[in-house]
Amino acid sequence: MHYLNSLRRAFRLGLGCACIFLAPTAAWAQTGIDLLTTNPRGLTQSTPLNVPANTASTPAGTATNALAGATASGLAGMGAGMPAGTTTYIKANPAAPAEAMLQLPLPPNPATAGMPIVFGSQMFTGRFSFESFSGFNPDYQLAEGDRVSVRLWGAFNLESSQAVDAQGNIFIPNVGPIRVRGVRNGDLNKQVEAQIKRVFRSNVGAYASLEAAQPVKVFVTGFVRAPGLYGGLSSNSVLYYLDKAGGIDPDRGSFLDVEVLRGNQKRSTINLYDFLLKGQIEQTQLHDGDSIVVRPRQHTVQVGGEVLNPYVFEFSNPTISASDLLTMARPTPAATHISIVRSVGTQKRSEYYPLTQAGDTMIEDGDQVTLTADKYPGTVLVRVEGANLSERTLVLPYGSRLSDAIARIKPAPQANMAALQLFRKSVATRQKEMLDVSLHNLETYALTARSSTSEEATLRTREAESILQFVERARKVEPRGQVILANKSTAGQTLLEDGDVLHVPQRSNLVLVSGEVTFPNSLVFDAHASVQDYVAQAGGFTQSADEAKIIVLHQDGSVATNTRRLSLQAGDEIMVLPKITSKRVEVTRGITQIIYQIAVAAKVALGL
Repeated sequence: MHYLNSLRRAFRLGLGCACIFLAPTAAWAQTGIDLLTTNPRGLTQSTPLNVPANTASTPAGTATNALAGATASGLAGMGAGMPAGTTTYIKANPAAPAEAMLQLPLPPNPATAGMPIVFGSQMFTGRFSFESFSGFNPDYQLAEGDRVSVRLWGAFNLESSQAVDAQGNIFIPNVGPIRVRGVRNGDLNKQVEAQIKRVFRSNVGAYASLEAAQPVKVFVTGFVRAPGLYGGLSSNSVLYYLDKAGGIDPDRGSFLDVEVLRGNQKRSTINLYDFLLKGQIEQTQLHDGDSIVVRPRQHTVQVGGEVLNPYVFEFSNPTISASDLLTMARPTPAATHISIVRSVGTQKRSEYYPLTQAGDTMIEDGDQVTLTADKYPGTVLVRVEGANLSERTLVLPYGSRLSDAIARIKPAPQANMAALQLFRKSVATRQKEMLDVSLHNLETYALTARSSTSEEATLRTREAESILQFVERARKVEPRGQVILANKSTAGQTLLEDGDVLHVPQRSNLVLVSGEVTFPNSLVFDAHASVQDYVAQAGGFTQSADEAKIIVLHQDGSVATNTRRLSLQAGDEIMVLPKITSKRVEVTRGITQIIYQIAVAAKVALGL
């Protein structure tokens, strides 16, 4: 009984031979077939069998040929891993094809691909060829080899599954042959029932349905990646076979002109853009020996900029209106103008139109079209943080100055408006660029320094490793982009930019001591204490401190480096920088400069 059950499973897969002696090997690609092993004691185990992906959709009757080569190596080791008398059968694992499909790569994003992508090429990534179409298609016309399931009940009972023979008939006992070739799938039950009622006029019910479509082999040629002869079902779509052939060659093939030929006669022409944009595709029934031909690519236009679909589009006519092009490219809400770069002989010419004139603008073959957003700022958005009792976001006219924003701020009682801070994205970006340049120069010098002896080379290698670690840490520092407002007389005339952040600090009676001190801490402000007094209260300098490099950062962002006679203010921050020890003056100078940049731009004391 176990043998019979395994045979039935194998024949349901359409294999020509159910009893195949296999040894599981690691060389098979996983696609969802299991080995059912039986021995004289009965069915003992179900072992995963990894079958090459191109056999998952092989038509019935041809699977054993595909398996023969893959199992040749397994036959040699059959006796080593299997008990004597073991017979191995094949069982499908329906979950594995779905898992394998999920592992297929997604098509590239045209907005980030870095190169033009042809619209339509994103279809052919292997997903169409994974699944055969076996659903109900009422317009499908039965052909030789199709299997029809017939059930009769009542006075005469029958359950039969028959293939349409070479004459185009199926045979029903006591009724005779019934012609079904060419009958629509939607009319099959009526056709069979009408013929049966001619014999059994009453007390017999009849039901007929298409069980399985005919396996066919179809030529796929023209401008595809891998022309050849491919197997499938007659009910499979053209997309199935194109995908098996690697898809349409995007540089040479047409997505608008795909022909199906039968006996050198054109059966249908398929426009794949209808499928992509409207979800419409003709359900063409394929026969053995049909040819799917992809014709040469026609006229193309490249579209980019402010569009949702930045692709290379194909058209059947040499010219097209810009409005028809934009129907497929879909401009973003920000788009205002259309730019056209056109090659005329040996010259390149540019044209520029507002989108309102797209209906009157013609696009030609080979044009490069870019949609732009020509918008001019009318207002600026300024964020107010800190000790502020008024609205946190200010919308000001473009060209407003800092004094305009200050006039709308309602400071809290503890606010220190004299130390108002301004942070700007463009300044932070520029600070980051300057820091990266300094780090690149330091890194270049550390890696290209020459050594005269092997001992010196070893020392410089160690020093270079330390410098590179410092560079890596320094690159992670993000500057704050603070604009220094120390000059109170002219600070109010500073033009505001969109995205500026104003921070109103609170009055403080503390002084922060950080960097290379033993106990970094906040200390109560003493008007009579010097910088050295505060450092001493923080435990003094560490062994890594450079006692000559102390900076004081005021609340308004200004920096003081001469700290011997400096009069401190409440809210100041004292930062002790690390000592740089190197025999090379260039390295010491470079690292010192970078440490100063980081300390001022990000308020971080970064050591080597």
